[in-house]
Amino acid sequence: MPRIEIKSEITGIVWKLQAKPGDTLIVIESIKMEIPIITEVGGMLGELLVGERDPVTEGQIVAIIEA
Repeated sequence: MPRIEIKSEITGIVWKLQAKPGDTLIVIESIKMEIPIITEVGGMLGELLVGERDPVTEGQIVAIIEA
C-alpha cells in the first residue's frame, strides 16, 4: 500500500485538525490567516504527525495517507 506524505505549505501553528476524505485535513494559522491543507488523494489517514497548537514549518510532513 503506497504511503503519501502530506506537507505543510507554510510556517505557522496548527489551528484545527479535521480528517474528512476529500476535504480539509488540517488548518494552519499564519499571520492571522487560516491556510487549509487539503489532500487530493483518496485513502485512509495512516498517521497524523502534529497536534492542535503545534508549530509547523514550511515543507514539514504533517500527515501520512495510506492510498
